[in-house]
Amino acid sequence: EAGRYRLAAARACPWANRALIARRLYGLEDGISLAMAGPVHGEESWTFDPDEDQRDPVLGIHLLRDAYEARGANVGSGVTVPAMVDVPSGKVATNDFHQMTLDFGQEWRGLHRPGAHDLFPAEHRDEIMATDKANYRDVNNAVYQAGFASDADAYAEAYHRLFARLDALEDHLSTHRFLVGDTISEADVRLWPTLVRFDAVYH
Repeated sequence: EAGRYRLAAARACPWANRALIARRLYGLEDGISLAMAGPVHGEESWTFDPDEDQRDPVLGIHLLRDAYEARGANVGSGVTVPAMVDVPSGKVATNDFHQMTLDFGQEWRGLHRPGAHDLFPAEHRDEIMATDKANYRDVNNAVYQAGFASDADAYAEAYHRLFARLDALEDHLSTHRFLVGDTISEADVRLWPTLVRFDAVYH
């Protein structure tokens, strides 16, 4: 339903970056509005500092935490983006970043822009998900496992997995423009936000 849900995101977050990319590629800007948090997650929550009065103009909240608590969630420090918020109730509907972009492609198809490309075509779904599983384990998540490792052994294990996967990806992408098939897919959208941050943040 156009206008029913609002995507809460932050450009600093790679998981939210995926949702922003998919929303744009599908042309869902008119169907799913955007609540853009500031660049820093404070002690309590992501905040809507860039907006007038530091409140999201549609949800009317300063802290994304408020939408989680409206849902009845006991969040502690676990207020995450991306999150889809039900506008009428002000409650978070989901923060499942793995499923969210798939839903943008499948469940919101009636609101896609004309000619929008399918990022999750049926004939490549198994390969896309297998590729993403390996990339999530050994790249998207491994950068954090290395960065927050509590000892040298844990660091070395994550480090070696990460760079082995990066070598494999480089080999593949030296002869293929995309990760799966001959056009952009969910696999590319999910890997790119980590790669583009790699030199500036993770390395």
